[in-house]
Amino acid sequence: MFFSTKLKKFNNINHCFFSKNGGVSHGVYKSLNCGLGSYDRKEDVLENLDIVSKKIGLNIENLFTMNQTHSNKVVVINEENKHIQKVDSDALVTNQKNIAISVLTADCVPILIYDEVNQIIGSIHAGWKGALSGIIENTLDQIIKISKNAKINVAIGPCIGVNNYEVGEEFYAMFVQESKKNGYFFLPSKKNKFLFDLRKYVNSKFERPEIKHVDNIDFDTFSSNENFFSFRRSRKAGEEDYGRCISVISLIND
Repeated sequence: MFFSTKLKKFNNINHCFFSKNGGVSHGVYKSLNCGLGSYDRKEDVLENLDIVSKKIGLNIENLFTMNQTHSNKVVVINEENKHIQKVDSDALVTNQKNIAISVLTADCVPILIYDEVNQIIGSIHAGWKGALSGIIENTLDQIIKISKNAKINVAIGPCIGVNNYEVGEEFYAMFVQESKKNGYFFLPSKKNKFLFDLRKYVNSKFERPEIKHVDNIDFDTFSSNENFFSFRRSRKAGEEDYGRCISVISLIND
């Protein structure tokens, strides 16, 4: 379990970037696999989600997950839809208390957000595709749309590190085509290859006046085998599937 030192200071929220440890799954999913979209036993995943819910101080019925598709779609959880536990989106925003919103990752970036003025929380799944297409900007815009004078605190969780994120020329070209400044997030590697700094790219999206603080829980999911699932590490090992770590935030009663 990993925490943002900044978010820990607020008494009216709970949050956690969970590791892959402390669950009941087996094999490549050992042990706290929270991905219902994986090929893991559904019963084990549900038990893992129940463990997570209890750790965050809620029942599993109040834990929201997303069907993540690397989109830029944001869903606001309100009174009307707060009984739908699984949502098609890559970001969630809510001001509802005593529910938890979450994000699943295995190399992509989990982001947890808290607007301390208006009591709004957010969770973002930011892979390269979602980040490039505006998932972070859309989430911030949605928070600001429903709030006034926002003071937003951001916690950016464990993700794949630059030294283990090798990409090809076409990948590099997509980013540079979007903005020449994006070349800053790449390092030359071997012939026709680059190393992409996903964390640095994501951090650049929070250079806005509404952002009060950005906290990085800076672990490389690829190299930290003992703590995190990794899509790239699993593929390199020839495994057919991989587990997903969960990151969670909730508003609680004062």
